[in-house]
Amino acid sequence: MAGQRQPIELLQAKGKKHLTKAEIEARKQTEIHAPNDNIKPPKWLTAKQKTKFKSIVSELLAIDLVTNLDVDALARLIISQDQYIEITEEIKRTPIMLKVSRPTGRKDADGKDIFEEIEVVNGERERLMIIQDRCFKQCRQSAADFGLTVSSRCRLVVPKPAEEKKENKFGKFAR
Repeated sequence: MAGQRQPIELLQAKGKKHLTKAEIEARKQTEIHAPNDNIKPPKWLTAKQKTKFKSIVSELLAIDLVTNLDVDALARLIISQDQYIEITEEIKRTPIMLKVSRPTGRKDADGKDIFEEIEVVNGERERLMIIQDRCFKQCRQSAADFGLTVSSRCRLVVPKPAEEKKENKFGKFAR
């Protein structure tokens, strides 16, 4: 099964594929290069989110990894990060356990039900943690798309061309 098509610059850097000059030129002509001259934060982001957007864009532009087409996807990443932080803060304020009263099935001398206090897992916190997990998955996937995770950066590394080995001064006698 064939692997994913790679840009010609990457193939040349790896040095594993020998192409003619005509093949290289043909590949360069067919590769799509989107412009990155108009990358602005969307109007629907808050001021704080726009600042974060600009910061990430400057980093991604330095490694030529963002184009005009990525604006909305990057904005969604920032929004999902904010939602993750917001839900995490709410979880911190929500107790894990709650004390509730439940009837024991016995009655006191006056004939009233006797209740006991027990601790149970807070259902609200459990619900918030499910939402937090969803937000985390959105963040992780969006970050990976932009090379903002360790594993995704490892896949983006372009190998440096191998340096030519120095010829051994005694090599001519070995031939």
